[in-house]
Parts: sequence; structure tokens; C-alpha cells
Amino acid sequence: MDKEGKIELIGMEFHAFHGCLPEERTNGNTFVVDFVGYLDMKKAFNSDDLKDTVDVNEVYEVIAKEMATPSNLLENVCGRIVKAIEKSFNFWPFSVTVSKKNPPLEGPCEWSKVTMGEGLQEGPEIFNRF
Repeated sequence: MDKEGKIELIGMEFHAFHGCLPEERTNGNTFVVDFVGYLDMKKAFNSDDLKDTVDVNEVYEVIAKEMATPSNLLENVCGRIVKAIEKSFNFWPFSVTVSKKNPPLEGPCEWSKVTMGEGLQEGPEIFNRF
């Protein structure tokens, strides 16, 4: 049995102040972040010890720290999260999606989203290997 697997943190909700418009910086908005990361789980599978895997609390803290820093663009927020995860953890591939609720557009739109990650250049089929 292959011991590779994925860790997901889906639906992390933040009130943050990202956006180009003054009211976005003043009032803030609801943002949701989804993280999917693949890693070797052989040690954790056998040991049942947190030191042999990635502590999801640490992943959350890295994401929360980046969400607390205002940016004009979702691309900037998402890119900073990707860089911080690359620096702190050994996921490959992984993806991060940052979603903004009710973006200020001329018409109705429930969410705007940006997705980035390491290994995405391999194409979406890489995420189907598990």
C-alpha cells in the first residue's frame, strides 16, 4: 500500500482587508482559504506520532499570518501564502485557493477566487494521482 496522501484544510474563514477600493480596506470582507497538500505519510502511518507528519495547526497559523496583511490583489495574498508554505513545509504538490465573498462588481457575483501552488505547472492531472 502506498503511504502518500493529502492533507486538506478547507473553508478557513477570515475577515480581512484585501482589495483595491477604499471601502474594502476600511470595512473588510469575508475571505475563505482552501489548502490541499500532498506528502509522504509512511512514518506517521506507522508511528501514530505528530512529529512524523505536518501539524495542521502550524499550516493554519502560516495562512492566518498572511491573511492578516492587507493586499490590493488576491494574487498577492495567495502568492504570499504559497511562498510561506514552501518555506515552512515539505508538501508537493500543493494548492492554495483564496476566495473573496461578494466582490465589488457591477453585477451579482458570489465569489472571486485565485488558485496557486507548487506543482501546478505539471497540470491538474498530478492531483489525480492519489
